[in-house]
Amino acid sequence: MTGMTTAERRATSALASLFALRMLGLFMIIPVFALYGQQLQGATPALIGLAIGAYALVQAVFQIPLGLLADRMDRKRLIFQGLILFAVGGGVAALSTSIWGVIAGRAIQGAGAISAVVMALLADLTREENRTKAMASIGLSIGLSFAVAFIIGPLVAGHFGLSGLFWATSVLAVIGMGLLATVPHPAVAIPQNPQNWREQCGKILHHAELMRLNAGIFVLHLVMTACFVLVPHLLRDNAGIPPAHHGWVYLPVVLGGFVLAVPAIIVAERKRKIKQVFASGILLLAAGLAVMGAGYATIYGLIAGLVLFFMAFNLQEALLPSLLSKIAPAGSKATAMGIYSSAQFLGAGAGGVLGGQLWKNIHEGHIAYGGAFAVLSLLTLVWFLLALGMKQPRFLHSLTLSIELASPEDGRAVASRLLTVPGVEEAVVIAAHGLAYLKVDKERLDAARLHDLVPGAVAV
Repeated sequence: MTGMTTAERRATSALASLFALRMLGLFMIIPVFALYGQQLQGATPALIGLAIGAYALVQAVFQIPLGLLADRMDRKRLIFQGLILFAVGGGVAALSTSIWGVIAGRAIQGAGAISAVVMALLADLTREENRTKAMASIGLSIGLSFAVAFIIGPLVAGHFGLSGLFWATSVLAVIGMGLLATVPHPAVAIPQNPQNWREQCGKILHHAELMRLNAGIFVLHLVMTACFVLVPHLLRDNAGIPPAHHGWVYLPVVLGGFVLAVPAIIVAERKRKIKQVFASGILLLAAGLAVMGAGYATIYGLIAGLVLFFMAFNLQEALLPSLLSKIAPAGSKATAMGIYSSAQFLGAGAGGVLGGQLWKNIHEGHIAYGGAFAVLSLLTLVWFLLALGMKQPRFLHSLTLSIELASPEDGRAVASRLLTVPGVEEAVVIAAHGLAYLKVDKERLDAARLHDLVPGAVAV
């Protein structure tokens, strides 16, 4: 994180760790629930898929409202409340003996939909030129939590059963509360948008570039969740590996995929080839699924496909939030992140349901595993076609000015004047705080004209 201030590094580390702990609790369930969930009362393949996806489906519902709230309320308080719900839901699922009780607990956990709020708070605490690094840290923390979860999830379930896994998610939420206490409040708190809720949401939903990213995160998490409804059965039934030992298979492939993704992330940022690397990552994801579909009958074919899959997954988890932070309009970041996070969790929920249905059809002899993986690979190729029209994102810098306004009504007029300055791409004026938040192209910025338009403005 070279170039970041101490405060930026501290905030990024704390929030990335908080995000990772929460995702660790989610990911630990994925590689084992399809097997251990069969022991619950009333369990069926479809309900097991629903239990895996229930958390994500409820997250999808709550991310947008909480994103809108986060543009208007204290973000740290919203995150704390979400962590409480995550802990309570873990306890409900741990104490349940039926599939419906687990579904209810997972739904309660999902109501703590704080992903967008965490990313918005991180955006407040980092400058534009460092935000890509910060968002990539979130993405890479998810990849690391994925790797750790797929190692320890089977071990915890093997020793303590499903209830032990769910209690672990509650403990992780409490640890997350402790991490949140170390996160500083933004030195310049920016209430992100003065628009009404409907106007603000509509603006983001009609933003073509953001919708491409939303479609991408939807497909990424759909195929990931559906894939890991199927893979545990292959490891147990085809490879003869007991569920408690699946973590030792996931360890080399997840970490290998993570290490292989890092050079691609560096090239994307330093060479400013994010679009090219992003599109290549989608094709790599489709290739990994195709290899699993063709080689699932042997442990070597399955592992080869998993390595490609995890390399692509980690790459996209780093690039997607970085792209979002570059493209999202100034003043609506939390809302944009809320819609993005809704798409992410809706994809995971749909993936759980789709995976359950694919597994049901395999179990009943209607399709083979190869056909199931082909469906997931084709969905990924549809995403690739959508991504081809994406524009290369601009590399801008942030500039926050302390300004004097004669009256609150002057804010809109000042913002309009600021946009006439060459190099100022976006401007939000927060009249109540006497602040102007700008995205600027430093190579084109006319600093003299900016000073003339807003005399007395001071950079903060």
